[in-house]
Amino acid sequence: MYWQEDEDKRSPPTVPDDVVDVSFKVACKALPLDHAHALSEALLEALPWLREEPQAAVHLIHGAESGNGWLRPEDPEALLYPSRRTRFALRVPKHRVEAARALAGTTLDVGGHAVSLRDPHVRELSPLTTVFSRHVVSEQSEEAEFLDAVARMLREDLDIRVRKMVAGREHMHRFPDREIRTRSLMIDGLRVEESIRLQQRGLGPGRLQGFGVFLPHKAVGGGRGEPAK
Repeated sequence: MYWQEDEDKRSPPTVPDDVVDVSFKVACKALPLDHAHALSEALLEALPWLREEPQAAVHLIHGAESGNGWLRPEDPEALLYPSRRTRFALRVPKHRVEAARALAGTTLDVGGHAVSLRDPHVRELSPLTTVFSRHVVSEQSEEAEFLDAVARMLREDLDIRVRKMVAGREHMHRFPDREIRTRSLMIDGLRVEESIRLQQRGLGPGRLQGFGVFLPHKAVGGGRGEPAK
């Protein structure tokens, strides 16, 4: 755990709409829980421009089995069974919204499982000052080393001097040529402009694989909490 108190408070700015989430309803019987590589490849085939868009990011698909990222089945072969409420989202700059909407009505092949997308909805980023990422790439085996590395990246890459962070469990993601370790991460006590900057730009590598993508999070309040709806 990384925790520093800071009493500095500022008036929140207006949330810009230059980067947004385009969210889709998902129709899918099942898909691999470990689908970071398969989903990314399917999306890149459908939307090749994602490779050239530095502000694009992919939200992995989650359901009750994987909870909010703190609990997750250990079996790498486990399947996820999306409910009717399950949604998938792309984070894109405003000028790519219509191009992202083109996914509506398509069916992606994600690891041999058909994932149909429909009913796109544009959602602005959140001014909440607590944010959460289910997967941040971790090259460190020790939690304290991971948090130190994250604090350094936030400071050097995003000009954010983090005050409160909590790391969650490790996850291993299989790719054709390697495995990638990630940790879930909650950051609290951000300023509004810092939260928006982090949501817009992400943290670390692998944003098109769903890594380093942050969501608004309910207040810590002494517990792990859950991502805000």
